[in-house]
Amino acid sequence: MVFTSLEFLTLFLPLVLLIYVLARPQWRNGVLLVGSWVFFGWLSPMFMLLHTVLTVITWVGGLLIDRAPLGSKSRVRWLAGMIVLNVLVLCWYKYANILAATLNEVLMSQGAMPLEWQRVALPAGLSFIVLQAISYLVDVHRRTVKVERSFIDYATYLLMFGQSIAGPIIRYSWVSEELSNRGLSWRNFSMGARRFMIGMSMKVLVADSLSPLVDVAFALPEPSFVDAWIGCLAYSLQLFFDFAGYSAMAIGIGLMLGFHFPENFNRPYLARSIQDFWRRWHLSLSSWIRDYLYIPFGGNRGSQWMIYRNLFLTMAIAGLWHGGDSWNFLLWGAAHGVALCVARLWTGVGRFGIPRVMSHVVTLLFVALAWTLFRAPDFASALNMYAGQFGLHAFALGDALAATVRPTHAIAAALGVFCVIAPIYQQRCEARFGQNALFCLLGASWPVLGFLLSFALIASRETVPFLYFQF
Repeated sequence: MVFTSLEFLTLFLPLVLLIYVLARPQWRNGVLLVGSWVFFGWLSPMFMLLHTVLTVITWVGGLLIDRAPLGSKSRVRWLAGMIVLNVLVLCWYKYANILAATLNEVLMSQGAMPLEWQRVALPAGLSFIVLQAISYLVDVHRRTVKVERSFIDYATYLLMFGQSIAGPIIRYSWVSEELSNRGLSWRNFSMGARRFMIGMSMKVLVADSLSPLVDVAFALPEPSFVDAWIGCLAYSLQLFFDFAGYSAMAIGIGLMLGFHFPENFNRPYLARSIQDFWRRWHLSLSSWIRDYLYIPFGGNRGSQWMIYRNLFLTMAIAGLWHGGDSWNFLLWGAAHGVALCVARLWTGVGRFGIPRVMSHVVTLLFVALAWTLFRAPDFASALNMYAGQFGLHAFALGDALAATVRPTHAIAAALGVFCVIAPIYQQRCEARFGQNALFCLLGASWPVLGFLLSFALIASRETVPFLYFQF
């Protein structure tokens, strides 16, 4: 069950919201927790069991860290033990398969028989739940937040079905007050419903429409220059609208429930540098790796070499966090780490500034090329796409992709580009037409129209999972 499935839209979400609204305020966390257990259990009972066990362990770990004297070795040991446990669980589910496959490749290259291996399924939401648990434990250790003594409240924070699958990555300090005291209002509910509908339109109308085009392009044995760049640019739009759409839906559900989650994207494809890109893309992850990886590693303190080391290691670890099925994600993170180091070096040595338009183009070009690593199933496939992008195969549009391209793909891509560029003019339009009745009516009606069209598409075809479900 995913957000863009009929069972979620017509059964699960309406029923949970109804029970939640009718329940007494002191019971609402319990209702939300039970709903989250049902949500994960619907995906897989084993997912629910694992998440629940991890929740119990980290809740108890937080209590033990808080009980230990400040500055004591026992406090540090409890924190280190909890972090190691969470990381080991995540690494097992993310990297057991690829490590087993790599070992079997080595064995077969030496003429030995490969090991029998039963593929391990990655539990939905585990990557995000682990990061939230670690941030909570570290903040309790630092005493920047008070330890949560109510298991129901802590479990509600960690397992909330709205955002625990694919973010935003919520810190306990952001929602601690609302966990114990939040109200329901028609204004928040209507704003949340609007955000949910906008997110659903982003996912279904743009991302899902581009999905077949991307799948075909990345499966071509020898993509041409045109094939490779159509696939790369289509995936860049698909990934953004898929992930940003999910974040908008999660923020909308949070508002309907009385929570105020932070924004997770800020027009990243308008970035003018790689640093600017990471200040706009997946904001909750960017701030997490800054506060819980980069700064603890040393941040901007120390020599320039240490700063470059910290940047590279931080992004490489971020790549590992994304990965699981191939080593491409590590390479993707390392590439961004190198790009951040080069950008910092360029600024530090006082080189001449790049014109604004060129800086924007270079940034988008690098990001798109890095997305090729992110999307390709393995390194050989990535090299194959790069060969096409650099013109080492044919130039013209290939037959396979030509047979796949439909007018809907062009419409979806145009809609996606419009949605990326439109915010530039949004304030001007609001300043000019803000009191205009027609403008207000269009602003209120288009999310509903987009939702209805998205719902009709969902009802007429198979559900397309969110891309970040696999991370």
